[in-house]
Amino acid sequence: MSDISRPVKTAAQQNPRGDARRERWREHRRARRAEFVDAAVRAIGKHGAEVGMDDIAAEAGVSKPVLYRHFSDKSDLYVAVGEWGTELLMERLRPLLAESGSPNQRIHRLIDAYLGTIEQYPDLYRFVVQRTFADKPVRADPVSAEKTVIANSLSRILGEYMRMLGLDSGGVEAWSHGLVGMVQASGDWWLERQSMSRGDLTAYLAQIIWYAIDGVLRAADIVIDPDEPLELDGDSGLRLVADDTGTEATGN
Repeated sequence: MSDISRPVKTAAQQNPRGDARRERWREHRRARRAEFVDAAVRAIGKHGAEVGMDDIAAEAGVSKPVLYRHFSDKSDLYVAVGEWGTELLMERLRPLLAESGSPNQRIHRLIDAYLGTIEQYPDLYRFVVQRTFADKPVRADPVSAEKTVIANSLSRILGEYMRMLGLDSGGVEAWSHGLVGMVQASGDWWLERQSMSRGDLTAYLAQIIWYAIDGVLRAADIVIDPDEPLELDGDSGLRLVADDTGTEATGN
């Protein structure tokens, strides 16, 4: 009688202890990388955007060779710090994107949160934007990634409103990237010049953003009061405030 073939064990089944050790080691390396990124952020706060690897190693309490065990080069560390900054910003923006309120309130909150973040971490912002620390082309651009994440989130919101109003939503992605780029460029200028308060810059940017949105709506004969709540209604669509004639418009 021929032998009955037996199922072949996987590597993990053959050596479960070795697999567990590898997983623990990967977790340890991830944790150490996170610790070193935190140390890099602190070092940037102390030494500015021109911080060096020696400064970061000293802040982390290790030697440079130890850092290079966890980051392939300076550019790898630069990308990791940029990702840290992007996540910090999105942690502040995500709740605001979901909050209700009037158009002006929502626009003001988002702009102020962005400007407040770069005001709180000016050297970190310069470190990421100026890219002087990266010693070769990076595998991912933290600045572009940040802009894309914010613009995509904004596109989803604008797209919902446009569709509820029965308007063409084909331009929302281009509009969103344009608006994000404008706020970022204005933030760059403001951070270096500081010729006006954060509140004033927020108000100016919010004004031009609303006028852009209002222009699109008025072209479709839709008038919205920017200081009245504008909510997406789960049952009936979009609830709009009354216009100057006292007529209330609702989405279906």
